[in-house]
Amino acid sequence: MIILGVDPGTLVTGFAVIELHSGSMKMLDAGLVKNSAAMTMPIRLKSIYDALTAVINEFHPDEFALETAFYGKNVQSTLKIGHARGVCMLSAANSHLPTSEYAPREVKRAVTGKGNASKQQVRFMVTSILRLSSAPKVLDVSDALAVAICHAQRVNGPVRSAKRTASRSRGGRSAWAEFIRTNPQRVMSKQ
Repeated sequence: MIILGVDPGTLVTGFAVIELHSGSMKMLDAGLVKNSAAMTMPIRLKSIYDALTAVINEFHPDEFALETAFYGKNVQSTLKIGHARGVCMLSAANSHLPTSEYAPREVKRAVTGKGNASKQQVRFMVTSILRLSSAPKVLDVSDALAVAICHAQRVNGPVRSAKRTASRSRGGRSAWAEFIRTNPQRVMSKQ
């Protein structure tokens, strides 16, 4: 399955394409749609739409995942992000892609285990999960990768390390016996 994740913004929109295969993920592409503040809003929105449509036409994703707007104190910023989200969804809808939306806290929790993780923690975990040779330089790219990873986990369940998967596959009593042996402090004895 190929997933396109997007972190929308009118000046900078991050996008990431990942492939989910047999429980593992790899990055196919990631980048930015950069707009100048001097551009009018309609031109910025067209730029985002055109760029995402080009990514969709190149990679033919199966699913589209988008971060929802963060409702801060600045109403104008929230409205502008809403415009960007709208053209992102339009690009997906015109390509007949199923679209899912995730709150920023949900994305952070899926990638780091904490809903209040910093953007730097998200970048570190995205780099680790995808086994990237270097961390994304721009936080909007790592955020888009995190959105795609979050969606992959919602669709396919959490991605596990090979060691955890192997220990779970033994299952049953032997796995429980190994847990007790390696974690005696977590098991209460009968008195």
